[in-house]
Amino acid sequence: MPGYAIEFLASADRALRRLPVTIQRRIIAAVDRLADNPRPRGSAKLAGEEDAWRIRVGEYRVLYEIEDDRLVVLVVRVGHRKDLYRRGG
Repeated sequence: MPGYAIEFLASADRALRRLPVTIQRRIIAAVDRLADNPRPRGSAKLAGEEDAWRIRVGEYRVLYEIEDDRLVVLVVRVGHRKDLYRRGG
């Protein structure tokens, strides 16, 4: 099975860059592993969303969409768990 390409929305990339470097490294490592398996153990499909998934990285969350037809994992949001699910934020 060919690997998936990883893409970030500009807003997700900006949010990642605002985090401490140690957290950035952990999140990037976790996202890179999604290229081999976009639905790893511990990931969760978000209710009410067609292709939205979530992985946990410590107290941080990465929300992403899987585009199986293009073999792309699109990172939509990155943030602390207390802030990530708020509407409009």
